Amino acid sequence: MEALIPVINKLQDVFNTVGSESIQLPQIVVVGAQSSGKSSVLESLVGRDFLPRGTGIVTRRPLVLQLVHVIPDERIRPGGEENAGRSQRGETRAGVEAEEWGKFLHTKNKVYSDFNEIRQEIENETERITGTNKGISSEAIHLKIFSPHVLNLTLVDLPGITKVPVGDQPVDIEQQIRELIIKFIGNPNSIILAVTAANTDLATSEALKIAREVDTDGRRTLAVITKLDLMDAGTDAMDILTGRVIPVKLGIIGVVNRSQLDINTKKTILDAMQDEQSFMQKKYPSLANRNGTKFLGKTLNRLLMHHIRDCLPELKTRVNVMAAQYQSLLGGYGNPVDDKNATLLQLVTKFAAEYCNTIEGTAKHIETSELCGGARICYIFHETFGRTLESVDPLGGLTTLDVLTAIRNATGPRPALFVPEVSFELLVKRQIKRLEEPSLRCVELVHEEMQRIIQHCSNYSTQELLRFPKLHDAIVEVVTCLLRRRLPVSNEMVHNLVAIELAYINTKHPDFADASMVSTQINNSLEDQRRRNRTFPGMQGDSAAVVDGKGPKTGQEAQEGAPGPQAWRRGIRAEDGDDKARAAGNHNTPTSFNSPMKGPPSINLLDVPVPVSRKLSAREQRDCEVIEKLIKSYFLIVRKNIQDSVPKAVMHFLVNHVKDNLQSELVGQLYKQQLLDELLTESEDMAQRRKEASDMLKALQRASQIIAEIRETHLW
Repeated sequence: MEALIPVINKLQDVFNTVGSESIQLPQIVVVGAQSSGKSSVLESLVGRDFLPRGTGIVTRRPLVLQLVHVIPDERIRPGGEENAGRSQRGETRAGVEAEEWGKFLHTKNKVYSDFNEIRQEIENETERITGTNKGISSEAIHLKIFSPHVLNLTLVDLPGITKVPVGDQPVDIEQQIRELIIKFIGNPNSIILAVTAANTDLATSEALKIAREVDTDGRRTLAVITKLDLMDAGTDAMDILTGRVIPVKLGIIGVVNRSQLDINTKKTILDAMQDEQSFMQKKYPSLANRNGTKFLGKTLNRLLMHHIRDCLPELKTRVNVMAAQYQSLLGGYGNPVDDKNATLLQLVTKFAAEYCNTIEGTAKHIETSELCGGARICYIFHETFGRTLESVDPLGGLTTLDVLTAIRNATGPRPALFVPEVSFELLVKRQIKRLEEPSLRCVELVHEEMQRIIQHCSNYSTQELLRFPKLHDAIVEVVTCLLRRRLPVSNEMVHNLVAIELAYINTKHPDFADASMVSTQINNSLEDQRRRNRTFPGMQGDSAAVVDGKGPKTGQEAQEGAPGPQAWRRGIRAEDGDDKARAAGNHNTPTSFNSPMKGPPSINLLDVPVPVSRKLSAREQRDCEVIEKLIKSYFLIVRKNIQDSVPKAVMHFLVNHVKDNLQSELVGQLYKQQLLDELLTESEDMAQRRKEASDMLKALQRASQIIAEIRETHLW
């Protein structure tokens, strides 16, 4: 199992090169309040002074610390690269001899054998990102220390928990630190090392409190109690160390740190560890072998190895899944362009095919949230357009007075024996004209949908076009222009379809025969009634008055068969007076045309409006009903024709024409030698993303190889 921690270190190195945090590797995260002794614990584990010290927040960036155990004869010597290369780590630096050394990720292969330089580099790198205002950053510093005196460990040192901003610290420094800590200990593959000083109440430990927020059952939390030698006289940490105060599943380990005086007097960590052991034997003899820095290091090593063993199967699966995802992503980004001619033709052809497939409904990427492409065009034809036409009332906007006026205007100066066909044709054309606007709107909706298909293909079907934004824009422009050219042609055809219906009112249409027959029957019945009135002049009644246009005849006139001269003149005057009275809205006795008008000036009858409130006579009512029935019948025939012919015209002149000519149009407009370089200029963003995806894929493949090298025997 000793091989497991170096494996995790190798994986850490692999993913550090690509700056990825998507793989959550097992590691030990050190958390604690400010000045709780975290830095002292870490330095005790390393055995060297290498961390910055001072007042306030000293650790202002996460420090990922990898401890690598090397055997003494693997130290770096001049010309010793070959020997060191055979080591498990493979870390070399020709020309320098050192027993312990360190390396930073950000300084590449530079080796630090002086730990004072390591401390200075940590300070410099911290200030480079966070400045000197005591602010913090989540960007980690990666340090690897090689020594024969350390155990294989991977630790993360985090800024100490603080409550009140001091000096020029940000006012929300507490929240910033809290979010940073949660980010690291929230990793389910991490072990939380909660550091608390013994001279504070364990029940108020900020480290244990924040650890329990993410590790509620305490399965991956280990508590470290520091500064055991600083407890008040007469008190001890026996109850704390035995877990009787607050139980911690992974255990509680007590350590004794070096005091500031020890640090100032350059007391070595080795001497401090000996003093620590003496203190434990004297103060806590029964617990001495289960506490102290040395026991802490062994415990962390054991816990980390077992934790890695538990996490490794899931980690392996995660690496393989991500490798497949990045392989697919990289395939979508495509390879760098070698043959520009072939690439341009390939992309143009693919776009044209995807555009046509979206219309036909055979595209690979099918929308599930809304109708798209051909399905939406079908919906426009049969739902939107069809329902709109069905909602058009055949007699909409046409009043009975309009019908009566048209009938009168069509008869001229003589009363008509039949309902004039001219009035029917005039009115039905007016109604048919109302079908033109929804038909043109249908063309517009289909045009808009075909424009939307361009964006659909760009987003889902031809992601390779995102590599070449200029080519994408050029394709969009070509297709848009093609659609724009076809729009007036399609509109003109729809105009013509309506104009064709208006050009010839086919009253011999088979579906119109029934309505026409009813009209003929009504006219014939009216004519028969007229003939009967002439044959039997003595008949009295309203119908005779309506048909002849005169008032009722007297008995004598009826017997004579014709009116006398006096009666005829009286009839004219009466008729004329009635018409004037009706026109002027006056029911007084009318004035004769032969007598001069007294009083106000004469009224111009052409300026008098037709009365709208007058009750229609039976004849007028029947005439209007005939015309309305004929209009409705013929309008429904035309509406059916338009509902069938407009979608066909749109498909032929717009949809199918674009489908058939799209590829040739794109090739003709874009496949030009002088445009190749410009159109196939790759966007910097896409080039960067392809590089990142390629690097990540290589890292994942390397990680998979590293994990595969571990045999099952290493796990147990």
